[in-house]
Parts: sequence; structure tokens; C-alpha cells
Amino acid sequence: MDQDLSDKVAAITGAASGIGLECARSLLAAGASVVLVDRAEEALKKLCSELGPKAIPVVIDLIDPASVATMMPQILEKAGKLDIFHANAGSYIGGDVVDGDPDAWDRMLNLNINAVFRSIHAVLPHMVERKTGDIIVTSSVAGVVPVVWEPIYTASKHAVQAFVHTVRRQVAKHGLRVGAIAPGPVVTALISDWPKEKLEKALAAGDLIEPVEVAAAVLFMLTRPRNVTIRDLVILPQSNDL
Repeated sequence: MDQDLSDKVAAITGAASGIGLECARSLLAAGASVVLVDRAEEALKKLCSELGPKAIPVVIDLIDPASVATMMPQILEKAGKLDIFHANAGSYIGGDVVDGDPDAWDRMLNLNINAVFRSIHAVLPHMVERKTGDIIVTSSVAGVVPVVWEPIYTASKHAVQAFVHTVRRQVAKHGLRVGAIAPGPVVTALISDWPKEKLEKALAAGDLIEPVEVAAAVLFMLTRPRNVTIRDLVILPQSNDL
């Protein structure tokens, strides 16, 4: 039987847009209360007012350790517990390494890797104490198949995959499930610099997937019976050749 989410509390990072926002909408529709975690304070508050009383804003800068340290206390203060944590926030840099900017790489790696590790570390004690919980990490197909035109991003997602696979085995004895959603190219702010014509052409050709499709896959992962773990779920556009 599918797991009922109507009494669950979820928290999603990077929830003010893209995949995070669609996942929030999906979980709210399934009856869960959702803590939307993002640093975009005004956007977050506006969204939560539109999404209804079960949408709870928590403003956190994930690359600031002092800010992350306040995340779990705020979640517990505002929602009382945490059943689902979706470490979704991330950024993207592609291109040839020879032309790259190592300082920009550092910023991306800090968000894609360190912030994921730190935020999951912050929520684990609560879940371990309760002997139940779900952790989902937004990875990428680049974490499974090395993508030659995005080596630094690919490396960050390989790190995420290694973390997911090892932590999952560490915490399974506590009744926790840990899994990664690994989409191919998604229509989000990460490709906001694409020319409109290129974006429309890619959509028409089926080369991109929409955030709502990723959210549906995440909902599938979370609603499996407790004895079932979806370790990795890769979703690709039909035309993708990876």
C-alpha cells in the first residue's frame, strides 16, 4: 500500500523556484505540510501566502554554516517535527575546464556538495531519534553518467551519489530511507541564460523535462511502502542519448 503523506511534515531546500517549488506543490496536494527553505525571503513569503497555511517559509542561506545551524530549530518550532527532507538546492556550471573560473567552481561545489552534506547532517539526529524519516537528494544523470561538457558539475553530482549510497546504508538500521532523484536536463532557472529560440526548440524536440515531472517522480519515491527504498531514480527526456 502506498504511504499516506497527509500527516507528514516535509522540508525542501531551494524551494522558491524550479524543482523545489514543484515538489512543494506536489507534497501539499498529497496532504503534507511543507517547509519551504530558501534564501529568497520575499519570494518565499509570497509563495507561501499563495500556497496556503500548510506551506511554511524558513529563510536560510545554505552556504552560511551559521544560517544552516538555525534551520532545524526553525523547522521544529514552526512545524513540530520533520518526516521528509529534500536537499534540492544546487547550481550549475558547464563548459571546458581550460576556460573555467575556479572561484565560480568553488561557489557551485559549496552549494552542490557541502551544503547538502551539512543540511542533511542537521536533520539526521531528529529522524534517528524518531526511528523514521525520508531523505531525498536532487542529484542528476551527470552523477551516474559522466557528462563531458560539464566536468565540474558532473564531479559534484558524483560526490552526491557517493554520499547518498553510503549514508543510506548507515541509517537504514534506524528506519530511515535515503535516495537520489537524478533528472536529465530540466526547465529551471539553471538554464535561464539560454536564448528563447534555443529553449523553445529543445522543448519541441523533447530534449528537456519540466519540473512538475521531476516532482511526480519524487512523490512516487516518497509514497512507496516503508519496506521499499528507491535508491536512485533517473528520469530523462525521451530523446536523451545518455
